[in-house]
Amino acid sequence: MAAGAAQRECGRSERRGAGRRPTGRWCAPRRGGDRAADGGSDGVDPGLSFYRDLQDRFGAPGDFAQACVIAHEVGHHVRNLMGIAERVHTARSRASQAASNALSVRMELQADCFAGVWAHHARTPLDPGDVEEGLTAAAAIGDDRLQRAASGRVSPESWTHGSSEQRVRWFRQGMQSGDVNACDTFGGAT
Repeated sequence: MAAGAAQRECGRSERRGAGRRPTGRWCAPRRGGDRAADGGSDGVDPGLSFYRDLQDRFGAPGDFAQACVIAHEVGHHVRNLMGIAERVHTARSRASQAASNALSVRMELQADCFAGVWAHHARTPLDPGDVEEGLTAAAAIGDDRLQRAASGRVSPESWTHGSSEQRVRWFRQGMQSGDVNACDTFGGAT
C-alpha cells in the first residue's frame, strides 16, 4: 500500500449523477479494463490516503475500521470467486442506468455483509469499541451521507453503494450470522 499510488493506478470513485462527485474512496486493481467490483480483480489495493479520509473527513478512525475496508474489498474478490460478479456484470451491461446502479448497490451491500462475516470470525479478540468502529465506517460512507455532504441533496436513484443504514444493516447481518449464505442481497429488499 502506498499513499496516492492506488488512486493513480485505479482512479477515483466512479460515482456519477446529480450532486455526485468523486469521493476518493479506495479501489482495487484492474485487470482487463474492468473495475474490481465488476469482477476484474485478482487482489485488493486500498490506497493509504483513503484511511486518512476515513479518519479525518468521514469521522471513522481506528484499526478495525481500516480492517473492515479491506474485508469489504476482499468480499468483492470472494463474490468474484463464487461467480456472482460475472452474472451481475452481464445483467448490468443490459440494464438502464438506474437498474445498473441498483445492481451495483446490491453488490456493494453484499461485500459489506461479507466483511461482517469476516468480523464474526476474526481470530484476534476484538477490543472494546472495535465493532462500533466498523459500524461507524459503514455508516460514514453511505451514498446518502456522501451526497448530502457534497450537495445538500440525496438522490437514491443514483446510488451505487447503498445508504448508511443499508450498509450498517448488511455489515451487521454478516457479523451476527457469520455465514456467507446470509448475504443474499439479490434475493429481496436491500
